[in-house]
Amino acid sequence: MSIAQARSADAAAIRPFRVRFPDSALRDLRRRISAARFPTRELTSDASQGVQLETIQALARYWTSEYDWRRCERQLNAYPNFITEIDGLDIHFIHVRSRHENVLPVIVTHGWPGSVVEQLKLISPLTDPTAHGGTAEDAFDVVIPSIPGFGFSGKPTELGWDAARVARAWTVLMQRLGYARYVAQGGDWGAMISELMGVQAAPGLAGIHTNMPFALPPEILQALGSHTAPAALSAEERYAFERLDFFLTKGLAYAQEMGNRPQTLYGIEDSPVGLAAWFLDHDLKSYELITRVFVNGASEGLTRDDVLDNITLAWLTETGVSSSRIYWETKTPFLVPTGVALPVVASAFPDEIYPCPRSWVERAYANLLYYNRHERGGHFAAWEQPQLLARDMRAGFRSLRA
Repeated sequence: MSIAQARSADAAAIRPFRVRFPDSALRDLRRRISAARFPTRELTSDASQGVQLETIQALARYWTSEYDWRRCERQLNAYPNFITEIDGLDIHFIHVRSRHENVLPVIVTHGWPGSVVEQLKLISPLTDPTAHGGTAEDAFDVVIPSIPGFGFSGKPTELGWDAARVARAWTVLMQRLGYARYVAQGGDWGAMISELMGVQAAPGLAGIHTNMPFALPPEILQALGSHTAPAALSAEERYAFERLDFFLTKGLAYAQEMGNRPQTLYGIEDSPVGLAAWFLDHDLKSYELITRVFVNGASEGLTRDDVLDNITLAWLTETGVSSSRIYWETKTPFLVPTGVALPVVASAFPDEIYPCPRSWVERAYANLLYYNRHERGGHFAAWEQPQLLARDMRAGFRSLRA
């Protein structure tokens, strides 16, 4: 075997991976949080000026006094973690096989500000459906990769790692794992990547599931520019329009900064409190939920530990800026139909950036297998409502099982 062949073989190897950060990194994190310099209180009674001082101080107190990262490490290490090189970059992934037979493999992709911890609650309902109200015939093998620049995957050192390239890498990953037929799922950037996998339609991909459909009709997209809803909209469509109009007008600043100037975000790489505030300021409904959890002690969907697991992972892996660059790299517009011809399963949650109406989804996807609109849940559906999302995946993909 030549040197080139040896390197190629080594690159394709699937290597076990274990999460363990040194105590010194955790001490440094606590020291930095404790030394945080906070601004004066916002001058409004709501979140219209951004993440509120009370919320971020409550988060910081819990982070230094009660939060236990080692618990999260144990949770991650309870699942089989691996690294493999694809297209010159190390790709981390969790791979859990079901104990049931004749399973359907699924690759599940997180978003921003996310990581594989966003998807962990899906593993048991998908791999062991009999313990969650399903049947053995509903079982999945689950693959959860870290997007390049996020978490434990490598940080790109060259331009070109846009969402389409990630989608192609996921195809290689599933082939490398020996899956000849599989499906893909995602929300946020995971929705974009799954959508582009559907566009690429690689042999073996049987369908996709999205909880953030790319389904904006052209007349809606045009009307959003004028902030005036078309007169003929149904109540459901009007609500979606209003949510979108609000988000595009007042909630998109984080994406615009990362899409244009990601390297400017040195503060989130240097300050854990800065990173936390940046991550919290994603969409208003998610922020309101997180505020209720930290300030009011509410218990709904996300927990304080959920939120801090994700932020701490980004801090320890030093991926605040590297994860931002996917916004700069990717030129495919969000939420606009891409022409996916493969079978599609779609879920809509009321507190999503826009809860996509069935009428729009049916127009966007010619091969829609299943649509379900839920009464609770928001943007981080796999995190907030994993049982509901898993049920949709079981029901939606049932007809694709061999």
